Amino acid sequence: MGWAIVVHGGARAIEDDRAAEYRSGCEAAVAAGIAVLAVGGPAHEAAVTAVRVLESDPTFNAGVGAARNAEGRVQCDAAVMDGATLDIGAVAGVEAVRHPIDVADALLRAEQTLLIAAGAERFAAERGLDGPPLSGRRRAEGESHDTVGCAALDASGHLAAAVSTGGLDGMPPGRVGDSPLAGAGFLADDEVGAVVLSGIGERIVRATLAAWTSERLRDGDPASAVGLALDRLQRVGGEAGLIVIDPSGRLGWGHSSRDFAVAWATDRRPVTSFTRSSRPGGWAEPGDNQ
Repeated sequence: MGWAIVVHGGARAIEDDRAAEYRSGCEAAVAAGIAVLAVGGPAHEAAVTAVRVLESDPTFNAGVGAARNAEGRVQCDAAVMDGATLDIGAVAGVEAVRHPIDVADALLRAEQTLLIAAGAERFAAERGLDGPPLSGRRRAEGESHDTVGCAALDASGHLAAAVSTGGLDGMPPGRVGDSPLAGAGFLADDEVGAVVLSGIGERIVRATLAAWTSERLRDGDPASAVGLALDRLQRVGGEAGLIVIDPSGRLGWGHSSRDFAVAWATDRRPVTSFTRSSRPGGWAEPGDNQ
């Protein structure tokens, strides 16, 4: 069986003069994930590695480029899920860490699935993952929907999802969106697929959109599942983008936002990227890995 990987850099309107930044950042993340998958590495490691690259790029609303809340502080959320074991590691409201996704990854095999704020930071410090408070940057109006994420399939047929975000610019302290909530902002299950969301978290949570999308994958293809998910979101309003991989390696993506930064690759297809899909309502590449 072959491997596949897809990343996103956020569902939002991307300025024309910044499109190249978003594409190159997503391509770099995919390349980092490929370096893991191409030597037989596990999907969850590839997904975390790809997201770590995006957290290191100030273009994106995660890690060093995270949005600031109403008090001017950065409070990040991140999560990873292993589709083989259904293990989840997630953190919310973390500030004094180097990479939020690394803290989530360290929690992946623990009994707890989600730690928040001081508890998550204490866990990070115990594992040498702490650091100075993230400074982030003030983001333009409408810019801070660009959560980052990755879905990956490894050569052993296992799936994973990873996600990281700085939330919304000017958000109330302690606000948590969909990103660290399994079944809302992400889900990975070897039996059905991997799904990662971006958009207005409060709306995505109300629609339990990742779990709902994964159920559509049981009897359908990624393109139709993505399209139906975006239809469901209309019930609660808001914009979103999502990426999907099913167990056979078919990739899907779609968005109701104007733009959606995405890059993807498989063991048979080179890295490809875009910031605005020609099929925004839902599109899928034929599976190379069937």
